Amino acid sequence: HVQLVESGGSSVQAGGSLRLSCLATTGTLISRCMAWFRQAPGKEREGVAAIGSAGDSYFYGDSVKGRFTISQQRERNMVYLDMSDLKPEDTAMYYCAATPWSCGGNWADKDKYGHWGQGTQVTVS
Repeated sequence: HVQLVESGGSSVQAGGSLRLSCLATTGTLISRCMAWFRQAPGKEREGVAAIGSAGDSYFYGDSVKGRFTISQQRERNMVYLDMSDLKPEDTAMYYCAATPWSCGGNWADKDKYGHWGQGTQVTVS
């Protein structure tokens, strides 16, 4: 069973940067795809970025391309989301997610993921 713990959320000014971290406490090796999602109040949960287990496939939502970077340290069971040029519309709760399936074209489908963290809040003003 995979347990995910996010950290790094904070309040920042527009144009600033943040790094979110996700620690997978167990079962990382069975997760072929790790992803970050976000959900703002009153909105659907949306896919932000995903990374394949081999670290050679990356996926980004259109709204964050060129500003966010997903990376991982498999040996430390860590996945990161580096966010730069933050905008007020990036304000949301950010969640780490894992699935035993490969990322693929439907990486942003939240129903694909069976394991979720508790979320970390990012506020941009």
